[in-house]
Amino acid sequence: MEPSWYSILPPILAIVLAIWSKQVILSLFAGIWMGFTLLSGWNPLTGLAASIDAVIQVFTDPGDARVLVFTLLIGSLIATIEYSGGVRGFVRYLETRRWVHTGFRAQCLAWFIGIIIFIESNITLLIAGAVCRPLFDRYRVSREKLAYLIDSTSAPVCVLIPLNAWGAVIIGLIGGVGIDNPLEVFMASIPLNLYAILAILLSALVAWKNLNFPQMQAAELRTQAGELVWPGTTPLVEVAEFDAVRSDETEQVPSASYMVAPVLAMLIMMPIGLLITGEGDLIKGSGSVAILWAVIAGIVTAWIMLFATRTANLNQLMQVFMKGAGNLLPIAMILLLALTLGDVAKLVGTGPYLAGIASSSVPQILLAPLVFLVAGFIAFSVGSSWGTFAIMIPIAIPIATTLDLSVPLLLAAAISGGIFGDHASPISDTTVVASMASATDHIDHVRTQLPYALTAGGLAAVGFILLSLWI
Repeated sequence: MEPSWYSILPPILAIVLAIWSKQVILSLFAGIWMGFTLLSGWNPLTGLAASIDAVIQVFTDPGDARVLVFTLLIGSLIATIEYSGGVRGFVRYLETRRWVHTGFRAQCLAWFIGIIIFIESNITLLIAGAVCRPLFDRYRVSREKLAYLIDSTSAPVCVLIPLNAWGAVIIGLIGGVGIDNPLEVFMASIPLNLYAILAILLSALVAWKNLNFPQMQAAELRTQAGELVWPGTTPLVEVAEFDAVRSDETEQVPSASYMVAPVLAMLIMMPIGLLITGEGDLIKGSGSVAILWAVIAGIVTAWIMLFATRTANLNQLMQVFMKGAGNLLPIAMILLLALTLGDVAKLVGTGPYLAGIASSSVPQILLAPLVFLVAGFIAFSVGSSWGTFAIMIPIAIPIATTLDLSVPLLLAAAISGGIFGDHASPISDTTVVASMASATDHIDHVRTQLPYALTAGGLAAVGFILLSLWI
């Protein structure tokens, strides 16, 4: 099909439906159906049949299949670590170190936990909240600031690490648009991911220098006066019963090694896999193979530890394994449909058509910030950074390749925009979980975080203009 204005209908339909319905999976399939309907001479029934076949065809690509399997396996690993009690053990370990005796140190601990726990964003939020919320209350630092600090070091950190579900999804999407070395491209985009980096640095500055915008300053003054929440507001969770359980020092808590050892196994296996598949060259290694081997190594390590200590039997571990895989099935579905939408976008010429429009009407210096802002708007409206990646990465990369622009730069702009919009959105799952983990009112968290998100977003937009001049 020759590129024409029809070429933009599949992604436009997916974007509009996602914003309207908040249903990313159905919206992606609608975009696929529209694309194959166009290719079938506007026959919707033929287009539907072709759409289903195209989804199935994704599994014929070994790289795509490995990334999809990895996505399910990472869910199993997370569930196994939680079942083993490794998360609780890690929380208790941090609590019993007695490193924190001031409000400043409490804030530093919250930020540090967000940096070192990168397996999954919600686990980061829940661990940091569980450890630090009582400390923030004790030293009279606002729960709103806790929510901001952990929200700014969960998804922004996870998206900079290839060794988790975030990395798997992004690498899969890059490979889905025909890039031969998706891991290398993703690694090259990491230092250009301006919003994620700025969000992390700004949150560190907030903790270090006690930098408070007016809304946050008001929350800090209220907390220092002894009011943990604003009168008339309701925290997302009631913490009294939780605190009663936490105060039982006699409780037998599993070792933190149940969490630390599987993560270390993943970190060690990743470069080993790259070296083996690249025949001694890390850069030439297969990212999808290395990541798959790494998560399998993590699962095997966790299982060996649980068997060795007789903590669980095979039947119990298999139940946990399947439940964990099921928990990430929606993410695997988003990735599967996003890969298919990328395929249909290539067939209808979406990338070349948009590249032609961009080259004639948008200065190249503005393309990266434009991709960033569009991705940010979609993520804010949908409340899903992963859904935004699924829509924007198959658009941004073909524009870069067609116009001979930096692929890592436009990829970083799309990822940054997804994180920015998700960070600022009141309907984002990570924003909700941050409010929950901090036991603060959700709207208060959104209201106090938004000025920081907008500050980092504004700096990122300017940064992408400067990078476009340089790269």
